[in-house]
Amino acid sequence: MSRPLAGGRSRAWPGRLAIAAAVAVLLVLPLVPGALVSGSVLALVRIPVESIVILLVLALVPWARPRIVLAALFGLFVCLAVVLACVDVGYEAALGIHFVPLDWRQLGDAYGVVAAAIGAAPASALVAAAALLIAGVAAALAWAALRVDAAVRRDAGRGRAALAALTAGWVAVAALAPPLGVPNPSAAAASTGAIGSAVSRTVAALQAREVVARAIADDPFAEMDEAELFTALRGKNVVFAFIESYGRVALEGEGVSDGVNALLRRGEDTLAAEGYIAESAWLTSPTYGGASWLAHATLQTGVWIDSQSVYSEVVGSDRLTLSGAFAAAGWRTVSDVPSNTQDWPVGRDFYRFGTLLDATNVGYRGPRFGYARIPDQYTWKHFADHELADAGQPPVMAEIDLVSSHTPWAPLPELVAWSQIGDGSIFAGQPEASRPANEVWEDPRTVQRFYGLSIEYALGAMFSFLQNVDDPNLVVVALGDHQPGPIVSGADAGRDVPISIITKDHAVLDAIAAWGWEPGLRPAAESPVWRMDAFRDRFFTAFGSAP
Repeated sequence: MSRPLAGGRSRAWPGRLAIAAAVAVLLVLPLVPGALVSGSVLALVRIPVESIVILLVLALVPWARPRIVLAALFGLFVCLAVVLACVDVGYEAALGIHFVPLDWRQLGDAYGVVAAAIGAAPASALVAAAALLIAGVAAALAWAALRVDAAVRRDAGRGRAALAALTAGWVAVAALAPPLGVPNPSAAAASTGAIGSAVSRTVAALQAREVVARAIADDPFAEMDEAELFTALRGKNVVFAFIESYGRVALEGEGVSDGVNALLRRGEDTLAAEGYIAESAWLTSPTYGGASWLAHATLQTGVWIDSQSVYSEVVGSDRLTLSGAFAAAGWRTVSDVPSNTQDWPVGRDFYRFGTLLDATNVGYRGPRFGYARIPDQYTWKHFADHELADAGQPPVMAEIDLVSSHTPWAPLPELVAWSQIGDGSIFAGQPEASRPANEVWEDPRTVQRFYGLSIEYALGAMFSFLQNVDDPNLVVVALGDHQPGPIVSGADAGRDVPISIITKDHAVLDAIAAWGWEPGLRPAAESPVWRMDAFRDRFFTAFGSAP
């Protein structure tokens, strides 16, 4: 008699362990979104209401197949919440904003940055591993719900009584917790909360589109005659140069700014010897840590564009852009985006650029520097040789988006002799001579140092261009697009970026005398600070006619 009893007990242990594992899965996994958002493991010490609800629902369904479907949907629901929480935490860390599902296309750009930092194969492997993990979590949750439901059904009396007691206890504690000042289990609806927050942000984004639509339509310069546009810039070659991640921290940040400011001082002296003058101030960017195109569009349109959904609304409209106004006034318009590898219809149809330059059509034969496919110095040299060289053509207005200072700020290029740049082959060997991104990112202080070096290179490349281009009609508007991420800027950094107007013509700076900008390339702490969307209208007014 004793042997069968012992054997029965030994066979029961796997079943009991399976039940225990299933209960643990139901208790822990639905709470993961809350732990991710709060950053505290204490958020896992709760009772997830989602698990109670699915067990109650399964107990009411008598058919096996519908129970399997419901359990699978439960697993997918929790996994969706985990994914949304992960992405939201990443957005807050990198961009200082919450993720809006309408902006899902930005995830492809995030993958591109990761691939540039660690390589395409490792990045693809990470994505595949994440997909397998998500599928595994969904399957584990579905299995756990079905396993516990089966145990309840095997001993219907005690199982349903236990489930009813758990539900009643949860409700009772939820009611008593607020008056007692203890953690509220109702707050343990972490998965539901993560999805609910994403839905709320989506609704808010859709409502914001209505406000943006009114801002787009309210354009005092929309009906300006082309003869009144940029009358003070006739005959000038005007270049808007966005320097990636060139934020206020580059000029004021501890451990970063010393080298940048020293380079700017030397640059001011060198450019002054060449006859250049400059004035500088601050602009507040709509974005932080990334999504540079939001800043570009904000400057161009005079509309505050702080999300992908707003961006899509604006570029789908007929809002007058700086480049469109220059095109209407007779300038040749050029976009130079060395990070692009595909056709960009927005540049042609919305911004009205006549020439679109990118990584595929500028003849670069050198190595790639992480995310930066083409070093800034080559971008400047190609632009000088192919867009400024022909004096018989109308003047050019260009937007150049420089990327050598794009995260992960490694490996870094080095400046070479202007006359030897050629097709870029001279840069061969430089990526191997620099420290790779995976080593740089092992230590935050090293990341900060390499960020500073990348800004020094970007500014040095611009100075190289200005020194070697003898064009008395050149006007360069150089500015940052956004601050670098918190690993460099800090957790509570602002969003100000430097902006400078550089020229040899005193009349250009006389036109902006009322702006009160700081002489030179380094805005002072007390220099004017404008929102970036204010620039377009003030630029129109300073160099043309007011509407």
